[in-house]
Amino acid sequence: MRDKVVVVIGATGGIGRVLCQKLANLETKLVLVARNTERLGDLAQELPGSTAVSIDITDQLQVNALFETVVAQFGQVDVLVNAAGAGVMKQFNKIEPADLDAMLNVNLKGSFYTCQAAANLMKERKSGHIVNVIGILGIHSMAMASAYSASKFGVVGFSKCMVEEVKRYGIKFTLCYFGGVDTDFWQDVTLKVDRSKMLSAETAASAIISAITCDPQAIPFEINIQPESHLFI
Repeated sequence: MRDKVVVVIGATGGIGRVLCQKLANLETKLVLVARNTERLGDLAQELPGSTAVSIDITDQLQVNALFETVVAQFGQVDVLVNAAGAGVMKQFNKIEPADLDAMLNVNLKGSFYTCQAAANLMKERKSGHIVNVIGILGIHSMAMASAYSASKFGVVGFSKCMVEEVKRYGIKFTLCYFGGVDTDFWQDVTLKVDRSKMLSAETAASAIISAITCDPQAIPFEINIQPESHLFI
C-alpha cells in the first residue's frame, strides 16, 4: 500500500478515523474527505502528510472537483472508501421528508457520485478498488429502519450493477455489511441500543484493510461481520 492514493469519504467518522490511522501507518498517500472542517483539520494534524478536503458529497459538482484535485496532485486514484453515512431510525409513518432526503442524499446519491467519479478515473488506468461501507441493513430489514434501509439497499443495487460494467477494467468492489458498530452514529438515534455489545470501529477498519491489501487476483466482494448480540442470518 505504500504510496497508493487512497481517498476516504467520511474520514472523521468512527470507522473512517480509525481506518485513516491504519492507512497512514501503511504509508499511503491519504486524502481525507468530510464535511466538518474543524474535525477534518484536527485529523489532518494528527496524520501529517495527509491531504484534507472538505466537501458535500451530495453535490456532484463538488465531488467531481474533489477527484480533479486528487488527480492534479497525485496523478491517480488507487482506492476509494465510502464510509460516510446518515441515519434516522423512526417508524415508517414518522419519517419526515427532510429525514428521507438526508438519507437518500448522503447514503445513496453521495455514494453514487463518488463511485462514479472514481471509477471513471480508474478505468483509464485499468486498476482500482472501491469499498462501500453499507452496513447490515443494506441486505436485511429491521423495524424502524425503513428509510435508512431503502437508501442502503440502493447502494448495494448500484454497486452490483457497476461491478458488471467495470470488472473488465480491473476495478474491484468490496461491499461491507457490518452489524452495529460502536461509533457516534448512535448518539442521535432514539432506539435503545447496548453499544458495549457492538462491533468496534477497530474491527471494521481492520476488515477494510484486509480487503484492500489482499492478493491482486483475489476479489473480497462482500464482507459480513456482525456482533453476536444481534446476528442476522
